[in-house]
Amino acid sequence: MSVDNVWRNWGRNVTAVPLRSERPAGMADLQRSVARASAAGLRVKAVGAGHSFTAAAATDGVQLNLDGLQGLVSADTETGRVRLLAGTRLYQVPALLAPYGLAMPNLGDIDRQSLAGAISTGTHGTGAAFGGLSTQVRGLTLVQPDGGLLDLTHDDPLLPAAALGLGALGVIADVTLQCVPAFVLRAEERSEPLGEVLAGLTDRVKAADHFEFYWFPHTDRAATKTNTRLPGTAQRRPLSPAGRWLDETVLSNTVFRATCAAGRAAPAVIPAVNRAAARMLGGREYADASERVFAQRRTVRFREMEYALPAARLESAFTALRQLVRERRWRISFPVEVRWAAADGLWLSTAHGRDTAYIAVHRYYREEYRDYFDAVEEVMLAHGGRPHWGKLHTLTAADLAGRYPHFTDFLAVRDRLDPDRVFANAYLDRVLGP
Repeated sequence: MSVDNVWRNWGRNVTAVPLRSERPAGMADLQRSVARASAAGLRVKAVGAGHSFTAAAATDGVQLNLDGLQGLVSADTETGRVRLLAGTRLYQVPALLAPYGLAMPNLGDIDRQSLAGAISTGTHGTGAAFGGLSTQVRGLTLVQPDGGLLDLTHDDPLLPAAALGLGALGVIADVTLQCVPAFVLRAEERSEPLGEVLAGLTDRVKAADHFEFYWFPHTDRAATKTNTRLPGTAQRRPLSPAGRWLDETVLSNTVFRATCAAGRAAPAVIPAVNRAAARMLGGREYADASERVFAQRRTVRFREMEYALPAARLESAFTALRQLVRERRWRISFPVEVRWAAADGLWLSTAHGRDTAYIAVHRYYREEYRDYFDAVEEVMLAHGGRPHWGKLHTLTAADLAGRYPHFTDFLAVRDRLDPDRVFANAYLDRVLGP
């Protein structure tokens, strides 16, 4: 085995050894790669940035690196729809849209993922009136097992399956997104008593365009973020380069990495460190182009589990989580993240058919996570949770079927488009069945 063949994800918890790796240079090259592998009886998986914590992109067959398919295919300023190649990274999109005065309506807080990877695993941001990234999809092109192309337009009945398809229905070659006029976000970041945040949570989430909070375990404080959408002509008051460097490089990464390492060596210091962090973060306002407010640079590696809950059950689940941490006496250095999304109609969306709140837990990548994540998962499942497809969970197809009204419909589409399971891997075998 050549070390060069070993692929690892960003979180360093998934390793794969593909039989071979290929990097198609364009659409025709991609079609040939898929057809050649399929004809040889090999499985095929496309890979982007490797930001999934599950083995969604792992394969022992042919791994297709889509970095050769990046960029803008077309843009329609009348409709706001743009067509982008699948391997385009989210952080590249703003510059591609800027000449047309457009922007993606919502983003997550990390923008390193490929476009195809982000939509395929259900990446989302926050905002009770906004869906995940897949809800922005108005069309896409799938490469089928024989190398043929399947173009799905906005009114195709298969689009609700393919827009968030886990890579099970084909290799995505390009994606058409519904964009909006470029806009400014005004950000308000605060360190607040957790009790006050929870007491006014429902009204606060409804009143804000984009609201989220982080709770630091072992403390009674939360770091809140409230983003308000402003016209693109609104005055910007961005963080200074020095301020952004201090926040993203020093406080959010360098210092946080050091505190995680210290906490791993001496867990007893974690509560004190968390109390200091909870008070230090927040206390600033700024306004900037949307993508510069939505996304932040994260270099401290971690592992993550995230569950989607009916929004009305968030407070109960969050209270149970806090009690769990207290009773088990764990020492958790990473904050718990809480976000929201609007209900949508995508078949495998974690927000399918219900307004949704998300609870995400993390652990530093050098720490053991299983006991913590297993116990949190039990709480989330008891509250009607659905696991994020790209983050750690233990559920199988049998567990998931009852949580998605269109699960069987999705399997039927899969049987039709990929009867020989060219696009399967061990993860899909577990969550969808063989």
